[in-house]
Amino acid sequence: MADGFTSQGAAELTPLTPKQGSRTIVVGNEKGGAGKSTVSVHLVIGLLRSGLKVGAIDLDVRQRTLTRYMENRMRWIRSTSAQLPMPEIIRVDASEERNLDIAEEEERDRFEKSYARLKASCDIVLIDAPGGNTFLSRLAHTYADTLITPLNDSFVDFDLLGDVNPQTLEVIRPSFYSEMVWNCRKQKAQTSRRPIDWIVMRNRMSPLEARNKLKVGEALHNLAKRIGFRMAAGLSERVIYRELFPTGLTLLDLTERQSSVNFTMSHVAARQELRDLLILMRLPEMSGKELGF
Repeated sequence: MADGFTSQGAAELTPLTPKQGSRTIVVGNEKGGAGKSTVSVHLVIGLLRSGLKVGAIDLDVRQRTLTRYMENRMRWIRSTSAQLPMPEIIRVDASEERNLDIAEEEERDRFEKSYARLKASCDIVLIDAPGGNTFLSRLAHTYADTLITPLNDSFVDFDLLGDVNPQTLEVIRPSFYSEMVWNCRKQKAQTSRRPIDWIVMRNRMSPLEARNKLKVGEALHNLAKRIGFRMAAGLSERVIYRELFPTGLTLLDLTERQSSVNFTMSHVAARQELRDLLILMRLPEMSGKELGF
């Protein structure tokens, strides 16, 4: 595909020598509808606007939201001649092999070539993992330096991470996704001796201090101490995120001359949420750099 888009599966990519010091951010969980792609898009553009070179890998073989978002963005750039930052993005396709072992080997090869290509020239590689327990998702998690897990602020999504006592909110046991991350952490420690910094985002939070919101927060605090993740406030529920998708614009583009969206105080607050997230991530690549929005 043209204009920075590449499909890995239809064409071979030449693996290149990884750039020293580049960092890998994986945005993932095993449940859809938590805002993974919204977080991914805004992190990519936020890092680009802060002066870093960013590559993105879309592993969501069904939804392809990140890829389609960037295609919409490219159409906007062409139609308005806007000067907007764009990442290099690679879409990794699922194997069509019926034999599981052959399919996984083919997907591993596609992923690793895509990853090596972006690591060769980018400061940051961001991977948008699929919302399910797939081979590509598990593989991507083992490459994470920073893992961002968006989580809707409810006990329905909390169950992805752990089982809690409904009366005391004490953690009974970690859940399947937490166990998968734990295994990926062990594997990464054995192969590279670099830890995975795991950040759980309480995404789509209500501004109201509801009782359920407080209980979810207490349960997450208890779970964080047990399985070792940091907590971030995440992004509040805002209609603007859905409205911007057809244009490919983000909240960080609304002050551009070609934008037709009125920039409001709500958008200022939303930008601050993203700033807070990037600050909390403590990326070494951001050291000495100003946030560009």
